Amino acid sequence: MVRNTPKNSKEEEEEDVPRDLNNIAVSGNGFRKVVSVKGTVQPIGEPLRSQFQEGTVGVIQKLVLQEHKLVWNSFARTWTDSERVLHQRVNAVPFLLGVNKAFVRVLCPLEATGPNMEIVHEKFHQASYGFTDLIGQYLSGEKPKGQLETEEMLKVGASLTAVGELILDTDRLPKIRPPTDGSEYFLSTDDFETLRLEQEGQAEVWRVLVCVCALAGVAVLMWVGRSYYRQLKLWWEQENMRREFELMGAGERGEEENGVDVLENACVICLSKPRGCVLLDCGHVCCCFRCYQALPQPICPICRQNIKRVIPLYQA
Repeated sequence: MVRNTPKNSKEEEEEDVPRDLNNIAVSGNGFRKVVSVKGTVQPIGEPLRSQFQEGTVGVIQKLVLQEHKLVWNSFARTWTDSERVLHQRVNAVPFLLGVNKAFVRVLCPLEATGPNMEIVHEKFHQASYGFTDLIGQYLSGEKPKGQLETEEMLKVGASLTAVGELILDTDRLPKIRPPTDGSEYFLSTDDFETLRLEQEGQAEVWRVLVCVCALAGVAVLMWVGRSYYRQLKLWWEQENMRREFELMGAGERGEEENGVDVLENACVICLSKPRGCVLLDCGHVCCCFRCYQALPQPICPICRQNIKRVIPLYQA
């Protein structure tokens, strides 16, 4: 089966096209070159043979050797599983997709996303150790469990869906390859509809994540802006208060120059300047503004209550 998308289509809808793959590859016939082809896997030449299952042949083979061990987590105070790939090898041979009585050669299969190959061999080799090994494991914080040996293969005769760019070379054999426009190249053992729904689901997840990140960013910006506004407002109030006390201080210096005695209403801290501020919420009038600013903690010198705010004192 071959599917394609019209050039002028605004949506990613797939339509059936004629089965003449040569005509499609040469002219496009009003269609895009990026197509979906579903067929059975056929090797070109000798296929790959399984190293463990006699009689099993395929076109892509993946051999993996993983080490499994327990690692001591000092924070959680427990042993946790850990995996590490010791060896991995991927083999591939040229192959075709049989579409009815036509064939399409698959190029660069290792560059595609997928396919999910069948596991034809899986064996776990249990680690063995003695008493001295146990002592070393507790000292090092690592306990080897063993090694997992797996073999995956894309078997000959399996149904495969390829989504890529369809071309035609001088040998007149249609070929499908990674799209030159940067689109993703897919090889999947599922059909096109299942693959499309899977990709749409992943795209929806990414859209949700983008929206969540955008909302979080807006919330952070609002919080930063609100904090900055509160700090600016507090600074402005303190600046206005400082100016008021400066004006009061100028008047007090004028009274001192005129010989007015201020010792009767002197600050309890410096005993040289008149009391010039009211401490709230306790309401005590006991110090000048400069001594209030010099307090190590905002605590009233008389009653030891916390000072929430201070206002200037105007004396007639």
